[in-house]
Amino acid sequence: MTTIGIIGAGHIGSQIARKAVELGYDVVISNSRGPETLAGLVAELGPRARATTPAEAAAAGDFAVVTVPLKSIGDLPVEPLAGKIVIDTNNYYWERDGRFPALDNGEETTSGLLQKLLPTSKVAKGFNHIMAREITSDGAPAGTENRRALATASDYLDASDLVTELYDEFGFDTVNIGPLSESWRVERDRPAYVIRQNAAELKENLAQATRTI
Repeated sequence: MTTIGIIGAGHIGSQIARKAVELGYDVVISNSRGPETLAGLVAELGPRARATTPAEAAAAGDFAVVTVPLKSIGDLPVEPLAGKIVIDTNNYYWERDGRFPALDNGEETTSGLLQKLLPTSKVAKGFNHIMAREITSDGAPAGTENRRALATASDYLDASDLVTELYDEFGFDTVNIGPLSESWRVERDRPAYVIRQNAAELKENLAQATRTI
């Protein structure tokens, strides 16, 4: 059975863990405060889940989900993530993270910054433009009319393919934006951000996005 290593156990990480366990995945989840602080969540998730350190979660996962504040990505365990697909849920909140001039000026993307920090991993954008609670509530079977769609982007086809498969299992259609350099189209405050949209609507909103805000 596939194991997902989740680094970050906040709203998004916890919701991804809940849905993954429901689908039959094994989950190894971590946060910056220590495994003991996740005892309640692990008890809720059941025998398919365990709490560890970020490095142990990275090592245990067949692939990883990184869902930590942007200001904390420099603390991620690089070596245990080497060669693995890493799904990045991050958004840039300057009020929380401090200012990143390269993001403010439209020179970088949040996932592009993560890819530079993890040069031997394959980063893909995922789950960043949906409210956390909707990860477990808004999914629908494939072929459902007006099925909600989510976007992904990656410089690696196998990484974006993995996100597409996971989205489908979670109950969402996928729109592939292309490389990480285009992932700004689905970042905070753009037209596609945290609204419910089907695939056609998502494509339209992505096209309407502006590079800087």
